Amino acid sequence: MNDIDPSQSFNGRVALVTGGASGIGRGCAEAFVARGGRAALFDLNGDAAASVAAEIGDAAEGFGGDVTSSEDLVAAVSQIEAQYGSVDVLVCAAGVGGDTLRTAEVTDQEWRRVFAVNCDGVFYANRAVIPGMVDRGYGRIVNIASIAGKEGNPQATAYSASKAAVIGMTKSIGKDLVGTGVLVSSVAPAVIRTPLLDQLTEEHVEYMLEKIPLRRAGSVEEVANLVCYLGSEALSFSTGACFDISGGRATY
Repeated sequence: MNDIDPSQSFNGRVALVTGGASGIGRGCAEAFVARGGRAALFDLNGDAAASVAAEIGDAAEGFGGDVTSSEDLVAAVSQIEAQYGSVDVLVCAAGVGGDTLRTAEVTDQEWRRVFAVNCDGVFYANRAVIPGMVDRGYGRIVNIASIAGKEGNPQATAYSASKAAVIGMTKSIGKDLVGTGVLVSSVAPAVIRTPLLDQLTEEHVEYMLEKIPLRRAGSVEEVANLVCYLGSEALSFSTGACFDISGGRATY
């Protein structure tokens, strides 16, 4: 902790992380705790969330719930606020990659499944934490989007569209909350080594890697470091923006 900029310390702060049991969500939860904060890991697999929280330590707790259910998110936020007094930081990391399909092959069910998690879930989580953050005059929201939301990946229409929606949603919510003390950001990673890659074909992954000028996948730790900045008091003059972490694939 001595090496951490005090403005990026999370002492006394509580972070709610959706998709907290694995991948980027878990990495962010670990990073928040390492910086002195408390992390509430919300995940569809409640047992996994509880197990990961136990591994992280006493400053982490697991919560089971479905991001596609606004009721589950409202209940979790209410419980966390009752236990710890606030939700100061929200990280929306829950997501699905979707099946690798050409557009004409995407069924109604697949389209809705991907949007339910990647788009609806982000909206429900943002909406659930905003009233408390506004009442307290402070909050940081970080929505995990994707490079696919900027550029569109072939055979990933539902995923690309849902992540573009996250970017647009973040811009709108950030402007809605100007003057409240709540700042909202999104992050657009390229290929990151997480379990989400297991949902994609090798061909799909190789296509994405070939597009990255730095010629490698990113790490969870690299994404978590950016998220920690965006979720900290150090962020003060940005809201609604999408931050690139794509190895140079997109610089806009």
